[in-house]
Amino acid sequence: MRIAIIGAGRAGTSFSVALARRGHRVTLVHHDELDRIGEVDLVLLAVPDDAIAATASQLPVDPSRVVAHVAGSRTLAVLAPHPRVASIHPLVTMPSEDVGAERLVGATFAVAGDPLARELVASLRGRALALNDDQRAAYHATATVAANHLVALLAHVQRLAENAGLSLEDFLPLAQMALEDVVERGPERALTGPAARGDLATIDAHLGAIPASERSTYVALAQVAFDVAERHTRTHA
Repeated sequence: MRIAIIGAGRAGTSFSVALARRGHRVTLVHHDELDRIGEVDLVLLAVPDDAIAATASQLPVDPSRVVAHVAGSRTLAVLAPHPRVASIHPLVTMPSEDVGAERLVGATFAVAGDPLARELVASLRGRALALNDDQRAAYHATATVAANHLVALLAHVQRLAENAGLSLEDFLPLAQMALEDVVERGPERALTGPAARGDLATIDAHLGAIPASERSTYVALAQVAFDVAERHTRTHA
C-alpha cells in the first residue's frame, strides 16, 4: 500500500517505521510539506487533534485515496470534504519511535470509516474494534484512564513514597502484581487492602500520615475501592 503520513511526532514516526517494516511504501512529511505527498492510497494524519480539520481541508480532494486520522477523540466529520475517510486509533502508548513501532504490530485499533482502515490494521497483524461516532468520547475517556490516569496514579504513589522516605521503585513490584491479578481475576476479585476489609481506622491513619496535598486523591481512590468492594459483596452475597 502507498501511504503518506502527515506529522513527524511520536505517533507519525512510529506508524512510519511499523508500516515500512510490514512492506508498505511510506512517505513521512511534516504538516507544511503537503506538496510532497504524491500519488498514494492512504493519507494518514498524525497531527495534533486540533489541527486535523485544518490539515484535511488543505489536501486536494481525490476520490481515489482515503484520508484518515489516528486520533481517538475525533469523529470522521473533521475529515470533510473528502469522500473516503477513516480513523485508525491504536490502543498503545508510544513514548518513542522505536517502542511505538514495536507496539503497533499486533496491537488493538479502534477503526471507523473506509474498509481500507481494516486492511491496514490486518497488515500490522492487529485487532480491529469497530467504533461509531456515538461511542467515541466514551471510548477515548476509557483509554485515557487506562493509560494516562494510571501514570498519574503512579506519580501519586511516588509522592507518597518519598514522603515516607522511600522511592517509587520500592512499590513498582507491588503495582505490577496488582495489575497481574486484575488480568487474571478481574478488578473485584483482585482488590485487597483496607477498603476491601472495610477498615476505616486504617484509612484514617493513612490520611493523618500523608501530605495534605495528597489527601483528596487518596480519598477519591479509596471511595472507588469501597464501591468495588461493595459490588463484589453484592455479586457474591
